[in-house]
Amino acid sequence: MSEQDVREFFLHLKEEREFAYRSLRVALSGVKFFFTHTCKRDGDIFAMLKLQNVNAIPEVLSIEQVHRVIGAITKLQMFVFFWTVYSMGLRLNEALNLDFTDLDAQRGLVPIHRGKGAKDRYIPLPVSTLELLRRYWLTHRHPRLLFPADGRNHSLAKDGVSQAKNSMNESAVQGAMKLIVEKLKIGKKVSVHTLRHSYATHLLEGGVSLKVIQKYLGHSSLQTTMIYLHLTDLAEKDA
Repeated sequence: MSEQDVREFFLHLKEEREFAYRSLRVALSGVKFFFTHTCKRDGDIFAMLKLQNVNAIPEVLSIEQVHRVIGAITKLQMFVFFWTVYSMGLRLNEALNLDFTDLDAQRGLVPIHRGKGAKDRYIPLPVSTLELLRRYWLTHRHPRLLFPADGRNHSLAKDGVSQAKNSMNESAVQGAMKLIVEKLKIGKKVSVHTLRHSYATHLLEGGVSLKVIQKYLGHSSLQTTMIYLHLTDLAEKDA
């Protein structure tokens, strides 16, 4: 690859694939590491490729909007999935890989194994969410996964137990959210991750401390959690 190829590759990511700043930063770090350590190459390209620091404030939904979005979902699988993401503040992959055997009903906790940054943590399991997950699990009875893949390639055994080897597909979940948002005309750029942002904001508005929210979200730095102060009127009222 020439330096011009590298330049065009990043231009493609930015202009055509519309990569967000953080995604561009990951791509740049990977390519830079490859050409400076793995396959060393002299050149000025990485001195020229600079990314401006962008601290974008994430979009959040009100409690009423969250209920409106999730309430509009007719497929039980997606309804339970999105409610679980919101009520526990999970990342997409964390929710997809939830293990049924991990649910600690007695203590009301769920361990999240190897979250972002390979960190484990415990988060609260609301009673209403536990009951919803139990009812949904009875529809597939997978020995491990709460959200196993379905469809033609993931048939059920004679006894009604899912034989899926993997969890639901990310793109199917993201596509379902996109359809609902377009149908409801929310007027905001909403994704599955928006539910996680909304969870944190609603906890803050409910009086939960930033330190506790940091623990629930699995943030390594309190600075990351403090972004939610910009998303609520609570900080202004306290001031």
